[in-house]
Amino acid sequence: MYIDFGTWLTDQLGCKAQKISINAGFTCPNRDGRVGEGGCTYCNNQTFNPAYCHTDKTIRQQLEEGKEFFARKYPSMKYLAYFQAYTNTYAALDDLKRKYEEALSVDGVVGLVIGTRPDCMPEALLDYLTDLNRHTFLIVEYGIESIYDKTLIRINRGHDYACTQQAVKATSERGIHVGGHIILGLPGESREEMIHEAEQLSQLPLTTLKLHQLQLIKGTRMADEYAAHPEAFLRFTPDEYADLVVQFIRHSRPDLVFERFVSQSPASLLAQPGWGLKNYEFVELVRKRLHH
Repeated sequence: MYIDFGTWLTDQLGCKAQKISINAGFTCPNRDGRVGEGGCTYCNNQTFNPAYCHTDKTIRQQLEEGKEFFARKYPSMKYLAYFQAYTNTYAALDDLKRKYEEALSVDGVVGLVIGTRPDCMPEALLDYLTDLNRHTFLIVEYGIESIYDKTLIRINRGHDYACTQQAVKATSERGIHVGGHIILGLPGESREEMIHEAEQLSQLPLTTLKLHQLQLIKGTRMADEYAAHPEAFLRFTPDEYADLVVQFIRHSRPDLVFERFVSQSPASLLAQPGWGLKNYEFVELVRKRLHH
């Protein structure tokens, strides 16, 4: 089997906690021209922002609305403020501190999850996060996406895998939980290469890992690339992808915590039809295969 994120998180905090996504108005260095323009070729942040996640609302407002959404079902739930959209360490240090501390001042918020890129973790910020980690629960989640430089170039990522390795190690050495995110099915990668990623990522001091299947989103450059050259992509049925995930788990460190296996973008944004499976339904497919 594997360690699932919910169980691990409850063990860490001593209570149930739910992540609430925040859009804090950041951009990315491969969007604003610092390392590139246009962003990653697959990216449309609308695909994972809940309805309450808008930059015209303060961080506190977004969290309070998120709490209201979950509190109906789970009145005793605690919360993690999840800085999710774009690169959430890409700003001046004083601005970052203000935003993180605004989130932590909200009643019921017991920690932070900060989504970012490996090339956006300056030493001064790492010093601040090291101190913050002594007082609150913290995960820094790096978008890794692929271990292959050929793929990172193709998707306009703007950094190489060596940058990822350095950032993950530097963050872990500070005693901070480090999460990673990769996408399975990026163009030009074989099934064997994807499984090999499990072995390579297991050599990094990652605490948690998210896997997502590639979703082709309307209006993205990758959707156009697929339309022109579908032969460059491996497309999976749910059963095929579940088999791939099982092999990925079996080639991973046994203490690696798996947070997710699939992404669920709104059907209205998908250029290709989705699977019509809820996250928990896909998890059941994986668990059944792991038992056999």
